[in-house]
Amino acid sequence: MRRSRKVKILATIGPASSSEEMIRKLFEAGADVFRINMSHTDHPLMRELVRRIRAVETELGRPIGILADLQGPKLRVGKFANGKETLELGQEFTLDDNPAPGDAKRVHLPHPEILASVQPGHRLLIDDGKLELKAVKCDGKSIVCTVIAGKGISDRKGVSLPDTELPVGALTEKDRADLDAVLATGVDWVALSFIQRPEDLAEARKIARGRALLMSKIEKPQAVARLAEIIELSDALMVARGDLGVEMPLESVPGIQKQITRAARRAGKPVVVATQMLESMISAPVPTRAEVSDVSIAVFEGADAIMLSAESAAGEYPVEAVSMMNRIAERVEQDPTYPGIINAQRSEPEATGADAISLASRQIAETLKLSAIITYTASGTTGLRAARERPQVPIIALSPVVETARRLSLVWGTHCVVTEDAFDLDDMVDRACRIAFEENFGRPGDRVIITAGVPLRTPGATNMLRIAYIGAEGRGGA
Repeated sequence: MRRSRKVKILATIGPASSSEEMIRKLFEAGADVFRINMSHTDHPLMRELVRRIRAVETELGRPIGILADLQGPKLRVGKFANGKETLELGQEFTLDDNPAPGDAKRVHLPHPEILASVQPGHRLLIDDGKLELKAVKCDGKSIVCTVIAGKGISDRKGVSLPDTELPVGALTEKDRADLDAVLATGVDWVALSFIQRPEDLAEARKIARGRALLMSKIEKPQAVARLAEIIELSDALMVARGDLGVEMPLESVPGIQKQITRAARRAGKPVVVATQMLESMISAPVPTRAEVSDVSIAVFEGADAIMLSAESAAGEYPVEAVSMMNRIAERVEQDPTYPGIINAQRSEPEATGADAISLASRQIAETLKLSAIITYTASGTTGLRAARERPQVPIIALSPVVETARRLSLVWGTHCVVTEDAFDLDDMVDRACRIAFEENFGRPGDRVIITAGVPLRTPGATNMLRIAYIGAEGRGGA
């Protein structure tokens, strides 16, 4: 099944889309990778969802990626005696370590790390920013605040801290248990929530031990400030615009989205744009014009993937949402301005043999108008380098490792095929040409360009580039 676009679609599965039949429909509508949100999924259900996705993968014969999204630290206020309170602008309101039910003057904050870290002048945003407090006095046991904006507060509402760096890691006890569970099922990607600093990745990477790739969700100002360091230690990034828009001014988010997307592209790391892309399709069969424009901007920016959350997980029109996102992406990539915009953002290659080969293969393929770039990749690195170039022609990533093909299903422009490793150069050319023919990327007489490492089966040694004709019945020829 060949896609008619290069950007990938990541669909969250949930109550509206968790059956095997619905997963198949979502894939056929355009989903390339499925997200399991561990905030709402227990371990037995998670294992069953993975089983269903793998069953669809086997049935359709195409590698499908799975992303497990860890919840991360959830910071919430305690409960109120009346369930909720109405505050006045300018009044004092205290968050403290007293577990007694709250009132209009105070509430319990069951997070000593917040009480110890917030300083006078820091903002505290309650309930996704609907209530804004400003700290005026802190003693480690309580935070006396002034109400800056908003009035309502109620039981267990979330707390965001845009000005405060907490001395805790990104993994909670729940996250550690969830991480062990998802790794045991063989998921391909793990998303880490509320990353603040590069060190937050260390524990997860130690636990993962290469069994899954790590995606850092950028949703805090502290992460934006240390973006370059986080990119270096991450396998991929997600622009998590929901919490990012709570902790930073909304008008800053579009620019930050561009900064993150372009920085990830320069580094050759996949980047996903997420949150509210087709939000109105939770309850409507068509999106707003603004949402269509929002999706198109991410595609024009060259993001590797665009993501649906509640639209596909709990909405009334999950298949229609995926289909709409697919149509938007296809139309954008057919727009005459698209190649120029993508080319204008291209970075200089890094000084490595693999990057030089990837650059050369793109230039040759576009100059000679070849049908495809075909890359042999065991670890996935060569496929990533080919995608970093954002070529106009399709990329066929051939791998003997099914896990590699699944991971690359998130990566821009890559059509992944699981195949046995070639046993010599002639077999490598024949196999590449035959697959290009069988997967409808070329016809007899068309030319393709092949990259690989010699000697064969040497990971990370991409050093060969070859142009070949697709012969009769897909056989290769020099």
